[in-house]
Amino acid sequence: MVEKILKFLVVLVFAAIGFFLMEIATPLFSEFVSSDYLKVGFLGITPLNLILGVVGALIFGYVGRAVSQPLIRSTVHFSEILAGHLADLPTGDIFVLSIGVITGLVVATLLGTAFSRIPIIGPYISLLFSIMGAIIGAKVALNKREDIQSFFNRVWFARGKENARKLGSRHVSRTYKLLDTSVLIDGRILEVIRLGFLEGVIVIPKFVLEELQKVADSGDTLKRNRGRRGLDIVRDIQADRNATVEISEKDYDDVTEVDTKLVRLAKEMDGIVATNDFNLSKVAEIQGVKVLNINDLANALKQSVLPGEELQIFLAKDGKEPGQAIGYLDDGTMVVVEGGKRCVNFTVPVTVTSVLQTSAGRMIFAKLK
Repeated sequence: MVEKILKFLVVLVFAAIGFFLMEIATPLFSEFVSSDYLKVGFLGITPLNLILGVVGALIFGYVGRAVSQPLIRSTVHFSEILAGHLADLPTGDIFVLSIGVITGLVVATLLGTAFSRIPIIGPYISLLFSIMGAIIGAKVALNKREDIQSFFNRVWFARGKENARKLGSRHVSRTYKLLDTSVLIDGRILEVIRLGFLEGVIVIPKFVLEELQKVADSGDTLKRNRGRRGLDIVRDIQADRNATVEISEKDYDDVTEVDTKLVRLAKEMDGIVATNDFNLSKVAEIQGVKVLNINDLANALKQSVLPGEELQIFLAKDGKEPGQAIGYLDDGTMVVVEGGKRCVNFTVPVTVTSVLQTSAGRMIFAKLK
């Protein structure tokens, strides 16, 4: 049924084209016909206009009927190909592409208006402007898609903030948290996100994914396993329904170091870098970029103890020094117990004597009670 309707529309369009073309060509035949056929009749149409219009409509309608089947088939095939390509594009790219095409058409329409009054070729110049405007607008928009998306993100963020202020509701943060390679390989960031302690938009740059892939393709077994673990963590973060994750396509061809690219991207997005890399943390802070160090977070969440406090500790093994034994708190903090060697493999009460905080973590010294 749909095919018959389309075929009818094609024939109708061709017939209309034939009618109007013959109307334009009427003056060429007026010299060869009697004046009776040139008299203006009903609705200002001369008999010659009517005859030639009907002939043109019949001829072009027949041509349209002949080409309708392959034309419809080609149009449907092209539509399927176009729909397939658009389906493969990210939603953000389609949005940016639409903006570029619309902007290009508006500009082309304004420019084409000046030429539309030129006889004969005026409408074709306007059409040419429209085609060129749409193509140029689409290309410019795709080349500038990062800037356009960042602009609309800022606009939506500001609008959301204003709406939250008016409604008196708690504003959901749209800050950007950029993850580096070390924090993805470490893996603890996944639980932090799942538990809701890392709010805002989680940004994973494409160049970080490329570095993870290089590590995963390494000939060294340990490096290969670390790289694959990092890629698995990325997949798990994307699968988390409570997390808003974006893969940034932004890259910097003039920079080779991934850490340098990450700091520059964080500055452009006014984001925060999440990392385990001590050196990256210092470099980012020097350049005015905020840093979330997962190691610092883990240390801050460890159980707080004071000298003189009593604990129940299971002594797991001997210590390095004579008479010492080693135990661990539930959070993994090491406890060195003086004189506890004789109680290894037992849970004993101890008294904290001192707490030592180092760059590697925290150690607690105690003695048997």
